[in-house]
Amino acid sequence: MSTLKSLSANPTRRAYVQEGRSIVSRKSAPALILSRELFLQMLRVEHRRTERSGRNFMLLLISSVDFRHDLKEVFSQGIASTVANSTRETDIIGWYETGKTLAILATEIDHSKGMAIVTILQKVRSALQHGMTQERYERLDLSYEIFPKNAEEQSKSRGEISRFPFIPGKDGEKWSRMLKRSVDIAGSCAALLLLSPVLPVIAALVKISSKGPVLFCQKRIGQHGREFMFYKFRTMYVNNDPRIHEDYIAKLISGEIEDKSNGTLFKIVNDPRVTRFGSFLRRTSLDELPQFFNVLLDDMSLVGPRPPLPYEFGRYQAWHRRRVLELKPGLTGLWQVQGRSTTTFDEMVRMDLRYARSRSFWVDLHILCQTPGAMLSGRGAC
Repeated sequence: MSTLKSLSANPTRRAYVQEGRSIVSRKSAPALILSRELFLQMLRVEHRRTERSGRNFMLLLISSVDFRHDLKEVFSQGIASTVANSTRETDIIGWYETGKTLAILATEIDHSKGMAIVTILQKVRSALQHGMTQERYERLDLSYEIFPKNAEEQSKSRGEISRFPFIPGKDGEKWSRMLKRSVDIAGSCAALLLLSPVLPVIAALVKISSKGPVLFCQKRIGQHGREFMFYKFRTMYVNNDPRIHEDYIAKLISGEIEDKSNGTLFKIVNDPRVTRFGSFLRRTSLDELPQFFNVLLDDMSLVGPRPPLPYEFGRYQAWHRRRVLELKPGLTGLWQVQGRSTTTFDEMVRMDLRYARSRSFWVDLHILCQTPGAMLSGRGAC
């Protein structure tokens, strides 16, 4: 459906669009809609580029309210060319969900000037209205997202289930996700059964060692930016001042803390808020055991990135957010068994993204086998 003159000047984009056929002018032939696979590949490339450049782009989604209605039929009747002619030559049209959701990727959007967005929306709506009956047009749903979002927008949208910038996984990943979830359920049930004699003992010692609840419940940011309640055994005195940690995290992410001799990544050595028994739980990572319930609730996975705090997530750069947006947080992970206090914040993020690219059943199994050794060594824990 959309063929773009500007793509011919870009070898990378040209390779995606060709797909075994020569590029045609949108004026001389029906527009070409990229297949889902090719469009998502283009979207990933643009996603990575704008993370570094900070130049915004817009993703406009056109879907059918009536899910029995196949949009392929609609856009095969010349409407695709009408829509293509209403967009810029640098924009890309393709299937976000084949037959269900058509997408327009509008690059180089000046987000500070809302008129550019309004103009694109008006042109696309006008093209659709002129290309189909009013009844059919009213069954369409148009939505859009701008990426990257600034800190204020990210804060407002947190907790909402957004379709973007969370790029869908490849079709072949469905079975991999099902296998991972099955392992999460089986592994968590087995661990809780095995640890059933230990958990009540730890709970009793937490209660005896200091006043307050046994469990520490805290909001964390999960996959797709959704908040969830995170469980740990309490290791701190109640009514402590969280600003100590907030200030430390702010300096850590900004790169002001390179020498972690006075603290480990995300944790502060000799933290006055931590109880004596809590210090032992942290060194051995036994405070993390209640997170098996988070795994059963599908908030977390056995293996994945560490879930960030809301104020930590709010300070992330666009490429930092990908470690959480693309992956479900985990009880353990590549950083937990190989990095910890030996890494900077940016290095930790890169380790999580490396895991995202190479994750598989065997990679997860290898990390899980390394976890008990990391817990017993206490390296980087406090």
